[in-house]
Amino acid sequence: MVTNKASMKRNGVQDFVSLRATAVLITAYVIFMGWFFLTTENITYSVWQELFSSIAMKTFTLLTLVAIMTHTRIGLWQVLTDYVKAPLLRAVMQYVLNIIAFAYVVVGLIVLWGV
Repeated sequence: MVTNKASMKRNGVQDFVSLRATAVLITAYVIFMGWFFLTTENITYSVWQELFSSIAMKTFTLLTLVAIMTHTRIGLWQVLTDYVKAPLLRAVMQYVLNIIAFAYVVVGLIVLWGV
């Protein structure tokens, strides 16, 4: 019996849908923040703290951070697969860049929920 070894890993459709879904979430966040900056007359520390003190904004920001990490991981995997031909170098670069993306989310989580 022949088994598909790729079935346990990502596939092209999953990557496509994940990239589009994360892009929509990131775009929504950028539009919301743009709207906030355009409609708020005087942005002070207290206004900024009030915005990020709500659970809804913290959740929206956390979801966006995870979406950025997911989008970055898939995009970097695609670029590295296309342009870095040495398997060991590609694996090391993917590992380091994935750690950086994960650290970005962890730091964001600490800062976000520390308010």
